[in-house]
Amino acid sequence: MDKLPRYKAIVVGAGPAGLFAAIRLAERAAAEPTAAQSGILVLERSLKPGRKLLLTGSGQCNLTHSGDIADFLGHYGGGARPESAARFLKPALFGFSNEELLSWFQARGIKFETEENGKIFPSSRRASSILNVLTAEADRLGVRIETGRRVLGIERRDDFFSVGAETAGEAWEASRLIIATGGASYPTTGSSGDGYTLAASLGHGIVAPRPALAPVYIKDFSLGSLAGLSFRGAGLTIRREGAKRIEREGDLLITHEGLSGPLILDASRFVATGDRVEIRFADAAIEEFRSLFDDALRASPQRLVRTVLAERGLTKSMAERFCDLAGIGHEQKAADLPRSRREAVCRLACAHPFEVERLGALEAAMVTAGGVDISEVNAGTMESRIAPGLYFAGEVLDIDGYSGGYNLQAAFSTGALAAAAIAAVIAV
Repeated sequence: MDKLPRYKAIVVGAGPAGLFAAIRLAERAAAEPTAAQSGILVLERSLKPGRKLLLTGSGQCNLTHSGDIADFLGHYGGGARPESAARFLKPALFGFSNEELLSWFQARGIKFETEENGKIFPSSRRASSILNVLTAEADRLGVRIETGRRVLGIERRDDFFSVGAETAGEAWEASRLIIATGGASYPTTGSSGDGYTLAASLGHGIVAPRPALAPVYIKDFSLGSLAGLSFRGAGLTIRREGAKRIEREGDLLITHEGLSGPLILDASRFVATGDRVEIRFADAAIEEFRSLFDDALRASPQRLVRTVLAERGLTKSMAERFCDLAGIGHEQKAADLPRSRREAVCRLACAHPFEVERLGALEAAMVTAGGVDISEVNAGTMESRIAPGLYFAGEVLDIDGYSGGYNLQAAFSTGALAAAAIAAVIAV
């Protein structure tokens, strides 16, 4: 067999996790290295690196979130238990925090803006600003990036991994390998789930991929005429077979076919077809709302019911729609409202029931839930517990964060940790 081109480390995937891992490895190399000296190869399926990164934050790149890095831990799902993701990500996040991520980019000329909700964006509001820094830094450090190279097979040969591409006859080898291929959402960007197949071929278990940060489509949706309405501080309860799964508050958006917005997107990993979703649109829980509503009706018996509803955090159009659904005329006066209708409208406002028809398709989800089983990966190094010398970084792992910059932070942090672990055991 012909001798394969040998590198110190090969990274599969040129998204944020893969690029940053390669850069951090190359930073450990000699000053002003050439491409041949760095010994780091990145293989990317797409014709350009970072295509999915360009879509983040609607193209504006919500890089991370403000606040103490310890507060990040409660913003991830994944693993077998509710606390699994936090325990797994703690070494990575504490090893390379949001402040360190911002400082790294600031040292390379990027300025940032923090919104009231804590989301942090480059001041340019362009994801390309972040990608340009990554590719320029990789080039400066001599990282070799080969695009249009879809990795189809990986074999372990003695102390090396042999990596073969779809293009005929192309193969490389390295003693250390990082799989950072992303999830399975937005496959047109190259994030098609190849990493799962590669990891499985090396003995890893894969948690079935499913949509996360996805809209929820509702069966026989009755509020489609209100599409575009948004609500601050709405309440969400998800029930399955009568049992409560989760209860959350946040911002919600009504769409033509269902529900979206940060509240829904963040909870979508917990949702399945057939679940009952209850939404509190009003500004109070049902017990308080019922009391306030009754008091308002008694105090102003000649006022219209829809007017009273509109004063409790509902828009005029929604108040009218709730009256329709409760069988209340738009000109119905408070004094003439039967108690059964009062209860019906209270429930529509505070515990509006919906049945989940489906989630947004995985192809259109912002993030993938599921992936490489994190119980088979060392949280302190990102190294495989099954195949020594194999590492993982980013969304290929069974980790998914809430909206707000948490997923990109996890990508950079796990990439940095994998690089540090590799640098500690090989000369780079």
